[in-house]
Parts: sequence; C-alpha cells; structure tokens
Amino acid sequence: MKPQTSNPTSNVTPSNRNSPGVKTAWTVIHSCGHEVLHNLSDRAADRRSGFARWLAGRECTDCWKAARDADTVAKDQWLAARRAEEQAAAVEWAERFDMPPLEGSERALAWGERSRFQLVTAAYTALVSEGTWDEADWAVLEDKIRSISRAGWWIDQRDADGADLPDAATSADVGTENPHR
Repeated sequence: MKPQTSNPTSNVTPSNRNSPGVKTAWTVIHSCGHEVLHNLSDRAADRRSGFARWLAGRECTDCWKAARDADTVAKDQWLAARRAEEQAAAVEWAERFDMPPLEGSERALAWGERSRFQLVTAAYTALVSEGTWDEADWAVLEDKIRSISRAGWWIDQRDADGADLPDAATSADVGTENPHR
C-alpha cells in the first residue's frame, strides 16, 4: 500500500490504457487507507482523472458500507426516540384539550394521534396565532375536529397545510354513533 500524501493526484495511479492511450483503470488510495483498482472505462475519458481524485477523497466501498450499516442502528434508535417524544406530546395534548380517542388499528392509532396533533397545532398557529381568526371561530372548528375520530383520516391529512384544515374537515368525515355501520 502506498503512503498517502497531501497531493491529491499522488493517491491515484493509472494502470491500464485503452487503444488510443487513454487510461481506463486507476489505482486509488482511499481516505480510509485502502488501495483499490477502479475500472473507469464507463466514464468519459476527460473525466476519469477527476473522478479518480474524487474517489481518493472518499472511503472505499467496503468501509463506506460498514459505516452506513453501523449508522443504521444509531438512526433507528434516534428515530424511535423521536417517535416516542412525538407520541408523548400528542397524548399530553389530547388529554389537555379533551380530544376523544381515535378509532382504528393499533398501528394507525399512534400515527393518527401524532398526525392529528401536528395538523391541529399547525392549524391553530396559522389561523389564530398568525391569522385573523378569534377564539370563537376556533371553537367551531375545534368541535368539528373532535367529531373526526377515524385515525386513518388524520393519517391521510398528515401532509395538509394547517390553514386548510377548515376546508378538509367536512361533514362526510364526521364519525357516527352507530357501531354497526
């Protein structure tokens, strides 16, 4: 293995040439220290040396895959912690504002609660805090919000803009009291 130097081109050595004398295979010493022979014949001839220099500044494929796989565990842990925080905030908000429980599958319930929390808080911010609505206007919408109990509806609306909630929540979305529907 060649020692790495500060000159970026010194970590790249052309190995093979095609018929007109243009290099096609390059030996690259990656930033992780591994030396790898790369066939760059699929790249335009005038871009091969630049790509080889770019490769020299990166980890080799094996090291990159190992780092990516290791990061997956950390990412999954971070995502689980984030979801738990969001869920706790949604449950606390639902209790604080006396929101009814949602209906749906177990998996949809948690997702629906988070979606409802995010959409309703965004709607309040857009319509009351930053908009022209007063608390009386909001109370009318809040009653309509309380009547939508299907978790799937909230999940479907998760990407909606908060200001669009009054138009999204129609009478057709209101749940019924009939359990045999």
